[in-house]
Amino acid sequence: MKIAIQGFQGSFHEVAARQYFGLNAALSFCATFGEVVAQVADGRAGAALMAMENSLAGSILPNYLLLERHPLTITGEVYLPIHQHLLVLPGTTLADVQAVHSHPMALRQCGDYLSQYPHWQLVETEDTGLSAQLLAERRTPGVAVIAGAQAAEAFGLEILAPAINDDPNNYTRFLVLERAAEAAPVAQPDKASLYFYTAHAPGQLAQALTLIASHGLNLSKLQSCPRPSQPWHYGFHADVEFAAPAQLAALLAELPAVTEELRVLGAYARGSMDFGREAVGMPHHARHAERSEASLSLR
Repeated sequence: MKIAIQGFQGSFHEVAARQYFGLNAALSFCATFGEVVAQVADGRAGAALMAMENSLAGSILPNYLLLERHPLTITGEVYLPIHQHLLVLPGTTLADVQAVHSHPMALRQCGDYLSQYPHWQLVETEDTGLSAQLLAERRTPGVAVIAGAQAAEAFGLEILAPAINDDPNNYTRFLVLERAAEAAPVAQPDKASLYFYTAHAPGQLAQALTLIASHGLNLSKLQSCPRPSQPWHYGFHADVEFAAPAQLAALLAELPAVTEELRVLGAYARGSMDFGREAVGMPHHARHAERSEASLSLR
């Protein structure tokens, strides 16, 4: 099965995908997140892994819109520790650096370090790994890139300044996506991603949030996104955590009464930030080896 990811060899998406799906997973490298989602939606890839938020740089809002607009379901999540390094061609010194190339999210994660060198030109690129690859191929003098250690190893670059991200506790959260019509229910889910919107009137959102709390679910994420063709109206992405699927079922039975639209984008097992065997969830084949006969009908 092909796994679609945004980015190229040496990217953090590659690291997360190989941890979740296995080191020998067949990856389909895509330049954009839109292409990632399209490959799963039209069957060119069996699944995708897509970054949604970073603990320093925040949410990737366009990716929430992609979830709204495509018939995909979330079947897992990955939390990956992100250590950004300043990579250069061998022999390059800090005094030689004139420009730094990297993905916009990586540049944002390293703002404190980069502010020490205001004369450096910051160049946004489509991928950290691709930035490292192009530097290795073109060997442009005076250019450094921000990327992970895996990119340095893959393309023969030196780490000139290690761990330059603003906070050592820097994580990116990725979601695993499959076609909604074909994805098998995840056995023993304890987290779900919902999308809903409410009437544009006082107290309507509060009613929905109060209902979530009344059923004992933990609201771990609430992200507003604009609704197309309705200026200043917003839909909401909510991640909820629960101890038993029955809690989710009870919530879903009552939420329609206080929302104008409600969709379950996926119910899945929570990812871990312990980074042992459970760090990125069970391997894909193991997750689907077991089918729960009592699985909720969530789609």
